[in-house]
Amino acid sequence: MSPPKPSPPRSAEQPCPVARALDVIGDRWSLLIVRDAFDGVRRFSDLQRSLGMARNILADRLHKLVEAGILKTQAASDGSAYQEYVLTPRGERLFPVVVALRQWGERHLFARGERHSILVDRRTGETLAPMTPTARNGEAVAAMDTEVRKVR
Repeated sequence: MSPPKPSPPRSAEQPCPVARALDVIGDRWSLLIVRDAFDGVRRFSDLQRSLGMARNILADRLHKLVEAGILKTQAASDGSAYQEYVLTPRGERLFPVVVALRQWGERHLFARGERHSILVDRRTGETLAPMTPTARNGEAVAAMDTEVRKVR
């Protein structure tokens, strides 16, 4: 039996925003919990049913998302003794991340004509425009037009 792989280092002291974000939401389960929260799934049992994950893993990821300020717990909206997990304003700001992942998956991971869920604007019933990074003046910016400036 091989020894367990060491965990990747936590990036709390690194100046890279991507590394820090991945420490909080970078695993599959955490992102799927956030996705379900955007879809209105709020209770532990409903999340477990939707995601098909083990209770201990779900409890761990929910704890971490609450600790990171992405979700909060509140009394159930129906007045029952249950608690619900709801997105905080910080969590709601992950919406563009979820949309970008969805749109990338739609474009690259489905065959032409293959059925998949779609995200639509409730007001119009239309799908969202493709997410594109833009400069402050509103013009589209390609990756080759950007650079990361390291902090010293």
